[in-house]
This record gives sequence, C-alpha cells and structure tokens, in this order.
Amino acid sequence: MEDLTEVIAEPLSIIFERFWRTGEVPEDWRKANVIPVFKKGKKEDPRNYRLVSLTSTPGKMMEQLILGIISKHMEEKKAVRSSQHGFTKGKSCQTDSLL
Repeated sequence: MEDLTEVIAEPLSIIFERFWRTGEVPEDWRKANVIPVFKKGKKEDPRNYRLVSLTSTPGKMMEQLILGIISKHMEEKKAVRSSQHGFTKGKSCQTDSLL
C-alpha cells in the first residue's frame, strides 16, 4: 500500500502554490470550530472548560510552510536583532530577563 504522504504531496503542493501566487486562501481553511474541552471540577461551571480551536489540516500545513519561509528569510537577512526574544525560536520572555 502506498504511503498517504506520497499520494497527497503533489496535489497539495499545486494547491499551495496557487494560493501563494494569488494570495487567496479558501474561507473554510481560515475558519475554526471552537469547542469547549472539560478540564476538571464541576461540569456545570464554565470556568472548568478551555476552548480549543479545530482548524483544517491543509490550512495548518500551509501556515507552517509559510512560517518556515518567512523565518528563514528573516534569519538570512538578519532582520531580527539578537536582543529580540518574543516570538523568536529558542528564546522567550524568561531568557530575556537573563540579559
């Protein structure tokens, strides 16, 4: 049996390329189904739930591809200062306070 990755890779790459060129992404890829997930305690108390956003898998894949492209570009062009910690891979607000 053929690996599913091999079956869907080419069609998805064609779709992603089209969206990349046009700048348009299907509306259903941008929408999320938000569901409450019970944590603990009394089920009657709304504070005992956290909201989880379920989004489309192809949409998530495309987001990760774009993030990778942008991150690589920013790194190669040295567009982010070494003092930047927020939203920087391997850094956080905790590492910022160590300076």
